Amino acid sequence: MSKKAKKPDNQICANKKARHEYFIEETFEAGLSLQGWEVKAIRAGKMSITEAYITFRNGEAFLFGAHIQPLLSSSTHISPDSIRTRKLLLNRREIDKLYGAVNQKGYACVPLSCYWKRSMVKCQIALAVGKKQHDKRKTLKDRDWERDKQRGFKQHLD
Repeated sequence: MSKKAKKPDNQICANKKARHEYFIEETFEAGLSLQGWEVKAIRAGKMSITEAYITFRNGEAFLFGAHIQPLLSSSTHISPDSIRTRKLLLNRREIDKLYGAVNQKGYACVPLSCYWKRSMVKCQIALAVGKKQHDKRKTLKDRDWERDKQRGFKQHLD
């Protein structure tokens, strides 16, 4: 019997597609600037970052395309925008490093996961390089080999 991998207790959502599409070079932790209804919706597990990416404007970083499904009960007095652009809270040095790598070295800046840290929502973002098709196939082949190897060891132990 195989157990399904559980996500950590503090994790809100993960971008599994990013690890398949990119080689991750360096990761950063950024805070998210949110509205009240968004925090309530996130607590209910209504957030997705699979189609999200990071943009830079006026020396600031923004999370673009993250989807937060509004709750009916907490968003009656406002008109919520589920895919609005949200500001990422980073140090100036980090923003400059990310901006320089994206614009000069051809890196992509992608969100990997969102999680709770104390009572704040944090987003793990990464500088990444896109994989070619043959790299993706090699990754899948290596993963299958590791899984088969583990199965073989478990059968010999039983």
